[in-house]
Amino acid sequence: MSDGGTSRAGVFEREGARKTAEGLTYLSGFGNEHSSEAVPGALPEGRNSPQRAPLGLYAEQLSGTAFTEPRAHNRRSWLYRIRPSAAHPAFTRTDNGAIRTAPFTESVPDPNRLRWNPLPEPVPGTDFLAGLWTLGGNGDATQRSGMAVHLYHANSSMDRVFSDADGELLIVPERGGLLLRTEFGLLHVEPSQVALIPRGVRFRVELLDTASDGGPSPTARGYVCENYGAPFHLPDLGPIGANGLANARDFQAPVAAYEDVEGPVEVVNKFCGNLWTATYDHSPLDVVAWHGNHVPYIYDLRRFNVLGTISYDHPDPSIFTVLTSPSDTPGLAGVDFVVFAPRWLVGEDTFRPPYFHRNVMSEYMGLIQGAYDAKAEGFVPGGGSLHNMMSAHGPDRETFDRASAAELKPQKVDDGLAFMFETRWPVTLTPQAARAEHLQQRYDDVWQGLERHFRPLH
Repeated sequence: MSDGGTSRAGVFEREGARKTAEGLTYLSGFGNEHSSEAVPGALPEGRNSPQRAPLGLYAEQLSGTAFTEPRAHNRRSWLYRIRPSAAHPAFTRTDNGAIRTAPFTESVPDPNRLRWNPLPEPVPGTDFLAGLWTLGGNGDATQRSGMAVHLYHANSSMDRVFSDADGELLIVPERGGLLLRTEFGLLHVEPSQVALIPRGVRFRVELLDTASDGGPSPTARGYVCENYGAPFHLPDLGPIGANGLANARDFQAPVAAYEDVEGPVEVVNKFCGNLWTATYDHSPLDVVAWHGNHVPYIYDLRRFNVLGTISYDHPDPSIFTVLTSPSDTPGLAGVDFVVFAPRWLVGEDTFRPPYFHRNVMSEYMGLIQGAYDAKAEGFVPGGGSLHNMMSAHGPDRETFDRASAAELKPQKVDDGLAFMFETRWPVTLTPQAARAEHLQQRYDDVWQGLERHFRPLH
């Protein structure tokens, strides 16, 4: 594609992705009514849809929630674009690749504890969309309920544009930086950060780490939570008070930037579980100005304000919740996003790693870097584990023995960064996940050798 306009501030630059990414500025705050314009005067004043929008632009509302949902829950943005989204040809079905969508009916829910190694290296020319691989999920995307767990691996930047009508996408990089070119502007996300693309927002993913010597391109790799349900928001803090966990000010939204391109652009739309494609005669990333709260954002997990015990006992993992998608039952999430960030352990007379546990919620855990304090080995960055509803899990034998005998002095846990997608329903695997070569066949063995220590007093 070639840029049909003059290169200037606010216009997407297609070259030098790494340089572009590192020079970005952002708008601060979660759920804010942001506004941004790439060209002065592009935003109308005093109204959303004037008879003639400024600068010859088209006014368009993008609604992420129903018009009549409560104001505190409503998500929508007004976009002022070069061409309206309605100006496109018909979509036709295209191959879904390794992407699958709820309801997951090809397998039955599995009560066994499962763990996977990282995805294998992708074939040359694999972009983010082609490299999406569905592990499993629950609910029904057509009913806007439930979630899916995907992984991605890619070694090529996207030339096409993608949008997901089924849900919002929480992207968790584990290897390699990404430049996300969205309708709202540009986002730069690296491992230890996350990015969220709201339902229906169009975007392109470009890799920031590319080969400079003509050799094989480095692989970008990570995890994606596709949330079919209510949009993620910050959890209520209750007795914690007004501050703590993920602070709203640390979420960053893009400033307006647009792509003025005349020429064929492939646009792929995920709709009710299938991929559909159309070739536009212009780039749909042509929003010159916008305002609203249905916006993409990034968040640095290292800024999570960890709260924990300063007396005894390991806190429940809910204390590490970054984002939550509520269900119709208060406190019961469609999906929570939880991070186990660097923190101090100071509990006295306490088994400090996560305790043995059975949970009505289902837990998919991934590792971004380092090691996880409840698993001494076998759980590696890029891999993941699934502990479905009521499956018993906890520290392996080596971790148990070490923690039971440790001297309980203050300890800084800062050698790893793990996360969890926790959901109210069991996660049903896709056949490709159940039969994957990188599925670890003897995961149960990590709990073998936990000895009997019971000694009756009499």
